[in-house]
This record gives sequence, C-alpha cells and structure tokens, in this order.
Amino acid sequence: MSNPLQLQNTLMLAPLIGATDSLVNALGLWLMFIVVTSAFGLGMNALRSRLLPAAHLPASVLLAATLTSCAEIGAQAWSLQWHQHAGIYAGLIALQCVVLERSDFFQSPWRERWRLCGLFGAMMVALGLLREIIGYGTLGNHLPWLAAVTHADWQGWVLSADGGMRLATLAPGGFILLGLLIAAWQAWHRTTRSH
Repeated sequence: MSNPLQLQNTLMLAPLIGATDSLVNALGLWLMFIVVTSAFGLGMNALRSRLLPAAHLPASVLLAATLTSCAEIGAQAWSLQWHQHAGIYAGLIALQCVVLERSDFFQSPWRERWRLCGLFGAMMVALGLLREIIGYGTLGNHLPWLAAVTHADWQGWVLSADGGMRLATLAPGGFILLGLLIAAWQAWHRTTRSH
C-alpha cells in the first residue's frame, strides 16, 4: 500500500464495520472521532513549526494517544454502557490521527477536512441506522446512552415485533450490507451517466 489514501480508507473500514451495529454506537464513535481529530489537528498545527522533522512522528503518536485516552475516559464517565459497546474502536482513532498527519491531511484546507469527516460520519450513521433496522427491528435503541441516562426504559421505536435478521448486526453482515450499498451506488451512477 504505497498510496496513503488507501491506507486511510483501510483504517476507516474497521470502525465503519465494527462500530455500526446500531445507530447509537455509530453516532457516538463519530462524535468522538470529530472531537479527537479536531483537537489533534489544532495541537499538531501549534507544535509542527516548533519541532524538528524527526520529532513529528513521536509527537503525533503521543498527542493522538493522549487525546484518545482522555476521550475514552470522558466517554466512560459520560456513559459507561455506550463505552462498553463501542469503546474498543475508540483506540483506532489515535492510529487514524497519526496516519492522517503523515498524509498531510491537517495541512489541507479546512473545508476539505470537514467534508471528508462529514462524509465518514454520514457513512457511519447511515450504516448504523440500516444495520439497526434490519438486525434488531428497532430505531434508536439505547439512544438515552448518549444523553447519559442510565435507567431509561425507552428502547427505541420497535419496527418489527419479532426482532430482525441478526446477521446484519454482526461484522459479516456489515460487510455484506456495505458491499450491497457500494454496488447500488455504482449502478445508480452508471445509469445517470448514460442518460
């Protein structure tokens, strides 16, 4: 993988498939991603001119690990239930920050950065929404976790009384659904170009 864009996209695949088994997990991890990468970008922009080029990588690793650890501690304090379900993927945010720094992502215009982060978030939320509807037969299940409500009885809107197709909530189901969405996207673009 000589192309840094391929490495970035490959690293984004793990949280995209792993943390999108429900809307709450996808939304929470995306919010954590936005906070950590924004703070990392601001921190590295302040440090970059003061460091020797050889010290950029160790400084970025240290800063990314520190910010991600602080975000994980904050997530544990805010909502332990949510962190227990999606916290394993939070560590990948530090790795993603380092890879983005090495590929000069944080030197690009801020509009391009926000566009890419928004696109990643839209993909996570859409995949989480679809997987929750198909897999659990609910919409917004455990949404009070993001609001730090621990004893809420609300279990979301039940769309199917007998649940859903459990495969959609597992990683193979996430890969299958993502593949179907990519195929639909390509087929739709192929037909619009021919018209």
